[in-house]
Amino acid sequence: MQDVLFKDLGQMDYQQAWDMQEDLLLSNVTKKGSGLASNTEHHLLFVEHPPVYTLGKSGHMEHVLISEVEREEKGIAFFKTNRGGDITFHGPGQLVGYPIFDLEKFYTDIGKYLRNLEEVIILTMAAYGLKGERSAGETGVWLDPQVQGKERKICAMGVRCSRWITMHGFAFNVNTDLSYFDHIVPCGIKQKAVTSLEKELGQTPDMEEVKQIVKRSFETVFQIRLQTIDTNIIRNLY
Repeated sequence: MQDVLFKDLGQMDYQQAWDMQEDLLLSNVTKKGSGLASNTEHHLLFVEHPPVYTLGKSGHMEHVLISEVEREEKGIAFFKTNRGGDITFHGPGQLVGYPIFDLEKFYTDIGKYLRNLEEVIILTMAAYGLKGERSAGETGVWLDPQVQGKERKICAMGVRCSRWITMHGFAFNVNTDLSYFDHIVPCGIKQKAVTSLEKELGQTPDMEEVKQIVKRSFETVFQIRLQTIDTNIIRNLY
């Protein structure tokens, strides 16, 4: 069983969290390059971002339906990222998870890793009586993916992997303002809806409770032990 250092970063700008991930990934890659592969560390970061659109390296700018001027007027940031996937939104009320895992200590299979990330959210949804499912050929977690006209996505995913060290991760809509998705083609998938835990339940779930369930689901699916550490320790590790 692997030990994973966990930290809830609270609200943090996208760039700051991205820089933190890059530092953690680089530290692990450097250890491998120095023959210290056994010393790599796993991290799991939780965060909520101020409103921001992020475009994956395989994404298309035409899936951004709002002008730069309108976006700036609405106070929405924008980043081109080095993760997989297309355009998505991050904002308050959305739980974003960034695992920095050394997959060589789990399995060297990106597909399996993504399916396990999906399973974490599927288990979390089940705790609320909801049936999260996978949609063939589309990464993430959905409700009614096989029912034409009713497909709706609740969790988007996009990752990067360098020497089997992961970064980026998932974005789970808990109490998210879904109107932000009206200005993009979410994940580049047309004519399919986006939803949230709040919308599906018809009430506002407690974010702290959701986080605890997601953490337990991570431990179950990945067979890990989460060890909570202080934010300042993460910032000063490397």
